[in-house]
Amino acid sequence: MEIRLILLGLLFVVCVKGGFVEPIVYSARVVHRFSDEARAHRVFRDLKNGAQVAGGGFGFWPERRSFEFYRRLLSSDVQRQTLKLNPQFQFLYPSEGSATIPLGNDFGWLHYMWIDIATPKASFLVALDAGSDLFWVPCDCVQCAPLSSSYYSSLDKDLNEYSPSTSSTSKSLSCSHHLCELGLSCPNPKQQCPYTINYYSDDTSTSGFLVEDVLHLVPGHHSDASNKSVKAPVIIGCGSKQTGGYLNGVAPDGLLGLGLGEISVPSFLAKAGYIKNSFSLCFNEDDSGRLFFGDQGKAGQQTTPFLPLDGKNLTYIVGVDECCVGSSCLDKTSFKILVDSGTSFTFLPDQVYLKVVNEFDRQVNASKSMFQGYPWQYCYKSSSHGVPKIPSLTLKFGTSNSFVVSNPVFVIYGTQGAVGFCLAIQPTDGDVGTIGQNFMTGYKIVFDRENFKLGWSLSNCQEEPLKPSANGNSPNSLPTTEQQSSPNGHAVAPAVAGRTPSKSSAKCRLSFLANSFLLLLTVHISFIN
Repeated sequence: MEIRLILLGLLFVVCVKGGFVEPIVYSARVVHRFSDEARAHRVFRDLKNGAQVAGGGFGFWPERRSFEFYRRLLSSDVQRQTLKLNPQFQFLYPSEGSATIPLGNDFGWLHYMWIDIATPKASFLVALDAGSDLFWVPCDCVQCAPLSSSYYSSLDKDLNEYSPSTSSTSKSLSCSHHLCELGLSCPNPKQQCPYTINYYSDDTSTSGFLVEDVLHLVPGHHSDASNKSVKAPVIIGCGSKQTGGYLNGVAPDGLLGLGLGEISVPSFLAKAGYIKNSFSLCFNEDDSGRLFFGDQGKAGQQTTPFLPLDGKNLTYIVGVDECCVGSSCLDKTSFKILVDSGTSFTFLPDQVYLKVVNEFDRQVNASKSMFQGYPWQYCYKSSSHGVPKIPSLTLKFGTSNSFVVSNPVFVIYGTQGAVGFCLAIQPTDGDVGTIGQNFMTGYKIVFDRENFKLGWSLSNCQEEPLKPSANGNSPNSLPTTEQQSSPNGHAVAPAVAGRTPSKSSAKCRLSFLANSFLLLLTVHISFIN
């Protein structure tokens, strides 16, 4: 019989007393992962996160020395060995291509891309969302958005509906699976795992069941061993019921969650050893864009670390030390900000917002105006010469790096050209803002989960990862003239989810006094009967 033990940590403190060195040893309890104590800890954690325990039980837990007990230990061993190896591919992208597609106001100003899942392949036009974890598509629909192309002016083919029963590679996910967040509420652990995700915007939600199926990808570099396709097993939300924005044009064909949670596609690809634990998104000024899994960016890119929120590493939060408008840097404008491709425009905390817009208003040489149907408060008329020189907006980080938005406005067009422009930021309650897609334009944004940092560099989004850009001076702008001519543009944030608890591993930062030594060990002890 094999028993795996995890030694949590030992701390040795060397004290000098009376000329002699006296070691003081602190020890930690050793707990088996499937012990009663570990089981009780999991129940406490899940209840704390809001899960309901069915019938007062503890949910599924493998019985000692059972087949499932050993299967789970072996599965963990295989995963550990996989993580020790170099990734199979430098980077991957969906088999339909790495290009992203902007679809304007009809689709909430978000970027989308075609992806293939299942066997035989079925294509879905999914929104790209770095602010949430689950990858879901409309499936065995009870209440879904219209899928006919005739309903959308920017589509030339119908959207798809997924049905697990038609896919030979589809597998049901049971309530006993460790990624089933609602597993404790199931009357029977063998039942299919349900899911519900509620989002903050417009009472938006998706619900259904979780399944496993394959995501079709291709390697993206000639140095890879081959150009064969990759069929990567991932967990998919079979979204049978959507509400709110998901019924009104936002992500009608599904959403690709790119967050930090274990259930996200980047997490699956990295844990399976396909790629390094990172990905990049790039949005160009001409509305083209790219997504690459495994991309850690290029040498010389600017970076800043991700920060925990409320003590948990739930999503991509960074810390802004100071905001500058033009060359004027503003006092007391430090805050945390979420980097979220699933939010179309940018939000700043109320107090920071007021300082930024007042300074922008002071610097811009134009008359303030109102434009019906547009959500921004600081809008201006264009002169006969067009849009005047616009002051840049700069976010400064503690790493001495800066994120410069050279053109932070939304230009409004009429029949005769530009008639006005608005500073495209909005206020938000609380102390956490959001960098939306409009401020990412002109940059490659690297979500380096392996090193827990955000990277960015100017890019025209045409080069493949690890190759220098042919033009490092790509300006930053908002959507194209034709798209901007549409009024009633609305900032959509489906990704700022009332999210299910993330299981992402936190990176511990520990510090001790001088002459202290930390020894952190993981010990595997095997006993054989």
